[in-house]
Amino acid sequence: MKMYSKVFAMFLLLVAVFYQVGSTSVTEQQAEEDSAEVLFPWRQKTVGSSGLQRAKRAWVIPPINIPENTKQIPKNLVQIKSDTLEPGKVLYKIQGPGVDEDPKGFFEINETTGWVILMNVLDRETHSKFKIKAYALDLSGKPMEDPTELEIHVVDQNDNRPAFVQEEFTGRVHENSKPGTSVMQVEATDADDIETDNAALAYSIIGQESIPPFRINKTMFGIDELTGIISTRDVGLDREEVEGFNITLQVADMSGSGLSSYSSALIYINDVNDNAPNFTSETFQMSVMENKVQADIGRITVTDEDEPQTENWWVKYTITAGDPEGNFDIRRDDATNEGIVSVVKPLDYESLNYYELVVMVENESPLSLMGPKTPPSSATVTINVLNQNEPPGFRQSPLRLSVPEGSPAGTLLASNIALDPDRQALRYDVEYDPDQWLFLDDESGEITANKEITKNSRFLTKDVYMAVITVEDTGDYPSTATATVYITVLEVNDFAPEPFSLSEFMCNDPEKGSGLVLSATDKDQPPHSAPFLFSLDDSEPENIRNWTLHRINDTHAALRLLSAVVEGEYVLPVVLSDSGTPALAEIHMVNVTVCHCNNEGDCQPILAAIFSAGAGLSLGALLIILGSIVLLLLLLLIMAAVEQCHRRPIRKGMLGISDDDIRDNILNYDEQGGGEEDENAYNMDQLRNPNEIIPPPTTAMPRGKQPVRKDTPYNYPSPSYPRKTPADPIDIEDFINDGLDAADKDPNVPPYDTALIYDFEGDGSLAGSLSSIASGSSDGDQDYDYLNSWGPRFNKLANLYDKH
Repeated sequence: MKMYSKVFAMFLLLVAVFYQVGSTSVTEQQAEEDSAEVLFPWRQKTVGSSGLQRAKRAWVIPPINIPENTKQIPKNLVQIKSDTLEPGKVLYKIQGPGVDEDPKGFFEINETTGWVILMNVLDRETHSKFKIKAYALDLSGKPMEDPTELEIHVVDQNDNRPAFVQEEFTGRVHENSKPGTSVMQVEATDADDIETDNAALAYSIIGQESIPPFRINKTMFGIDELTGIISTRDVGLDREEVEGFNITLQVADMSGSGLSSYSSALIYINDVNDNAPNFTSETFQMSVMENKVQADIGRITVTDEDEPQTENWWVKYTITAGDPEGNFDIRRDDATNEGIVSVVKPLDYESLNYYELVVMVENESPLSLMGPKTPPSSATVTINVLNQNEPPGFRQSPLRLSVPEGSPAGTLLASNIALDPDRQALRYDVEYDPDQWLFLDDESGEITANKEITKNSRFLTKDVYMAVITVEDTGDYPSTATATVYITVLEVNDFAPEPFSLSEFMCNDPEKGSGLVLSATDKDQPPHSAPFLFSLDDSEPENIRNWTLHRINDTHAALRLLSAVVEGEYVLPVVLSDSGTPALAEIHMVNVTVCHCNNEGDCQPILAAIFSAGAGLSLGALLIILGSIVLLLLLLLIMAAVEQCHRRPIRKGMLGISDDDIRDNILNYDEQGGGEEDENAYNMDQLRNPNEIIPPPTTAMPRGKQPVRKDTPYNYPSPSYPRKTPADPIDIEDFINDGLDAADKDPNVPPYDTALIYDFEGDGSLAGSLSSIASGSSDGDQDYDYLNSWGPRFNKLANLYDKH
């Protein structure tokens, strides 16, 4: 029974619900029709007792609100009327956005009733309001009223879900952060009207998962539902435990009860240097060969729990003890954080064969206050130095020695010149000694002079002699070293200076002439040579009274008379010394001929010698000498006159008597286009008088044995100069041929087979024909047909002698 009662009650409830829904629909429809407002924007009003008057301006019409997404299309929105004319005599029009302007097609008006009708579904997110103008016209189209403005607002509906601005958000937070530490802020937007609850958003976290999963299960983060700021809400963020968290976010409108959307946020834990590095072992062993430099000898390893490849993980190594000389260095391998031990200075097994380094390790960045309070980790690195047969070495390389010239054989030049790091016995040898100057003891290494050291060696370069020596140890695998020896031969003052000239002339009058200039040379080199010191030997007071020496420069001095002396020969002792250490000086006898000088100061040395040598001659003897000189001059004049008389006159040659000597027209042309205008004619004297020898210029006459050309035949001997011409030539052609033959066979002149090129020498010559020289026959007896075969240059000549 109770069951039936329950079923009946539920039936009655359903009936009541359906009735309510139906009544609500009818009520809403009726309310919509009833709510359609009739507007009179142009209504007249009564003023006083005078009746009706037109209003000066339209009424202010409040906005018309229309919900978006309305499905009842078309729908009457509002009716406008004008009370100016009777109904049916007024036409209504609207204009503006939504009507005839974009967006078009949303609104229309009934021209006769004035109802504004919605023709399309509205979307507030696209167009939130419209402003259109309404017009009232008479039937003729004449405006009856001023246009009035209708403003239509689209009412928002919650038809848009909120959306996050990113599909995934990313944030970071330091490990060990306190609760309440801000991490990041997320953001979402809603296209609905922000002035309504449709866009009132609320944020929330609906899920959290650690990376790697299941490391931390408690809720570590919270979010402000209004601002979207995510903050820490618990302790225990440890990067060494988890790398981060994946959080699921939700945003909902209507303050969290409306439409919702979802997103995610990745929160990474930033590392903090809260872990100190530690060596993996307390001791490390390694070894290295001595004398190695810039060589890696081993690695030391550490661990650090902080994030790899960061400043909190990278370490630096410091050698705190065991390396006072700085022989070692430790650098970090950035990829593995290992310490690479290397040698930066060569090690010596004989000095120290064992090193024990104490190494400390720290992070590059300071340790956090949350880190351990223990001292830095340290370890001991033991390095064994291995022995190596090291080569011997010279104490000085190259070996530079200075030896005075003239040092005798056996002079010690150098000793103790090499050493061996392994303290082994050494053997010495001379590798290069071009002049055999050195003797090298093969055991002690002492270098002595093998012969006298002089500057006369041709192997000296700027007084420096070069040799090469070697040294070798006596180990199992001998090593050798080489050194160059430079011996500088020092200059020694072993030569006294010498005057340049010991005999000169000078005037007996101190007022005439410039005196006598003395110069000196020294075989020594500076600083044992110039400047020189000139002085007169003071052992003879007479010289000091009559003569004096004045210095001109480092190598010259002037000898002058203090008073007039008798003309003749004088021998003066001059002391000449150099600037060496010690200085060398010698007395040199300088012969001075004192002569009589004219007013210009020109000396006459011959007369001075005669007067000096003939101090005991009589006047008669002197006259005899002068007469002999005059007689000798007369004999020379007579011989010259006789020779002149015996010279033959130049005869004219074979053609000398001819008035029409055509050889005067033989011209020498150096270039083409000569002709009669050329003024440099050939010298015809040789052709006119072949027997008369005309010698060539002195400078062109061959002297001595002349060089023979390489292209001359071996059987052509060199002729004698000057060449003789043929005797009494009969014909000029024979004379020229003989001379040509002699020139061809002369191996000392330009090549015998030199090609001679004959070119056009100009035209318009006044010279006659040369054919009569070679033949006594007339032109008519000759046959000139062969000229036609000589080429174009002889065509004109062939035409002239043509037989016709």
